[in-house]
Amino acid sequence: MQTVKRLPRSAPPSRLDMNDLPQDLIANVLSFTGPRESCRLAVVSSTFWSASLSDTVWDRFLPPDILSILSRTTNASDPDFASNKKDLFLRLCERPILIDGGRKSFSLDKRTGKKCYMISSRDLHIIWGDTPRYWKWVPESDSRFREVAELVGVCWLELKGTIPTTMLSPSTLYTAYLVFRSPQGGYGFDYQPVEVSVGLSGSDKTVRSVYLDAGMVKRKERGDGSYEVELGDFFTKEGVGEGELEMYLAEVKGGNWKGGIFVEGIEIIPKEAK
Repeated sequence: MQTVKRLPRSAPPSRLDMNDLPQDLIANVLSFTGPRESCRLAVVSSTFWSASLSDTVWDRFLPPDILSILSRTTNASDPDFASNKKDLFLRLCERPILIDGGRKSFSLDKRTGKKCYMISSRDLHIIWGDTPRYWKWVPESDSRFREVAELVGVCWLELKGTIPTTMLSPSTLYTAYLVFRSPQGGYGFDYQPVEVSVGLSGSDKTVRSVYLDAGMVKRKERGDGSYEVELGDFFTKEGVGEGELEMYLAEVKGGNWKGGIFVEGIEIIPKEAK
């Protein structure tokens, strides 16, 4: 009877230890995720944690034109591009910086890294905005800007804000909001809607009606004493040439006098940020 020889049993494959992976490789992989995903993956191992702090990761999460944006800041204490990239990212998420002579603010959405802006009331085109009988410019300690526009009283309310679409993140659905305060409740807005629209300058736009009066509750309290009213949405298409995004609000049909609100500006943020 022939004897069957047994082959030696091979050793089982060793388990992959995440700590054995090169940190540069992990950092490169994390850079193709997103800010939130990178932070979640950092708990996988100590190597992942170290890689998640790398400038390689957070440099990709910052806008490609961040250096140009930071050069427009008005405050010497604002962060610069030499900062640790993760710290810079988080700083821009938590505290907006003023740019363009203090007429705009810039920040990042913490979950996506998309650009966010607020156009100050000083940078809006306000009909009769320089006539003290109708509008006044007053300091506001709770505002990110030096001053806000107080609506004393008008029968023709019309304001418009614009921003180049190239300043926004590509392939992103944005929403624009009017941000204002109404410490004494305002007057003339009860049961009288305002018309709003958002779209490219020179193009046909969908006009909607919204209410600024608290009783009609089409506005939302922001938690800092101010309110916001949605003006509309706009999608920034990838590869499309430069255009100008226009945000418009008006009440010119009722003829009644209205006032008592303080306009801080128009905020443009990714819709998913809400």
